[in-house]
Amino acid sequence: MTGKNMEKEENIELAAEIMLEFAAQTGLSKENKTPRRYLWTDAFAVCNFLELHHHTQQEEWLVLARQLVDQVHHILGQHRPDAARSGWLSGLSDEEGGRHPTRGGLRIGKKMDERAPDEPMDERLEWERDGQYYHYLTKWMRALCRISRATGEAGYLRWGMELAQTAHRAFRFSAAPEGALELCWKMSSDLRRSLVPSVGQHDPLDGLVTCCELLCAARHFPDQELPDLQREIRELTEMCRNRDFSTSDTLGIGSILIDACRTGELIINDAFQNLALFQRMVHDALLSLEDCGGGFLDQQARYRLAFRELGLSIGLKGSARLARLFEEYPDVRGGELAAWLQPRLEAMLWFHKMAGRIERFWIEERRKGSEHWKSHGDINMVMLATSLAPGQFLKGS
Repeated sequence: MTGKNMEKEENIELAAEIMLEFAAQTGLSKENKTPRRYLWTDAFAVCNFLELHHHTQQEEWLVLARQLVDQVHHILGQHRPDAARSGWLSGLSDEEGGRHPTRGGLRIGKKMDERAPDEPMDERLEWERDGQYYHYLTKWMRALCRISRATGEAGYLRWGMELAQTAHRAFRFSAAPEGALELCWKMSSDLRRSLVPSVGQHDPLDGLVTCCELLCAARHFPDQELPDLQREIRELTEMCRNRDFSTSDTLGIGSILIDACRTGELIINDAFQNLALFQRMVHDALLSLEDCGGGFLDQQARYRLAFRELGLSIGLKGSARLARLFEEYPDVRGGELAAWLQPRLEAMLWFHKMAGRIERFWIEERRKGSEHWKSHGDINMVMLATSLAPGQFLKGS
């Protein structure tokens, strides 16, 4: 076994260890433990279970992925136990809601309830309150898309597409009657009122790439009548027009790199036509990497956040995957795109060593059981596992 293959096997083994720990700690695999569900974390976890199943062919990982989807829908797709209302967020009956569990969206899963309509906003507390985030919903759409592809079952994809329609309808707004459309940052659990009206920088891009991915996956089910996302794609494309995606935030940089990786695969599969937007992603991701540098890597753990850095690490793995894709398919769109990409991807790959440094640092913090690791334990665990074994999370079709 070569050194590279040995490292991959070691990464898979560590990812498996982490995900078994996550399943036990959050009440997924222990029947006597109250489930602790959080949408962002669980979306990454589904992809991790699918990657472990893909690599090992052990059925237990697919069983955990299915169980997690079911738990998320029945917990986060319904009102909180301490809420005045009960049942599905969509208002559907128990039976109909079970058939369409994403029609009302999915709660974030925060410990604190959302603020009341007459309660003044506290910016610090708002981060701890429940509701719905668009960029969490897109992560779950992707998880549903991936499990649909892994199982060959159209039902998961249908739920993802229904969630895409629900989220777009609820989060889109215009500041003026004929003004440009935007996406609200945070909505109430019932999607009836805005909780944080500011706009997420990357939300329209993430939504667009995800909707294109869902439509591409629908090709595998030609006999199924699945939702049409053309309106969503058209409006999200307009929202992305002339948008600057560059950022100094490590998690944000990772997000652009991940979207660029997924988009590259969609282009190869003739499922994404806006080459100018793809080139904008790559340009802004590289610019952000160059501006970011890597100074944070020399800081002590108390000044760092694992999940944000691990988001960058996952994105850097995505840039390496993107480079491999266009090496394998150099003639896409006449070869001009690959020629444009080559020097930029080479520049990105110079930063790839940062991923290894990030992983090693936080593996050590996990081993020590430091407070800096445990303070965001669930999200740190699943994102470290994703960085170690990112295959299913990074796939774009």
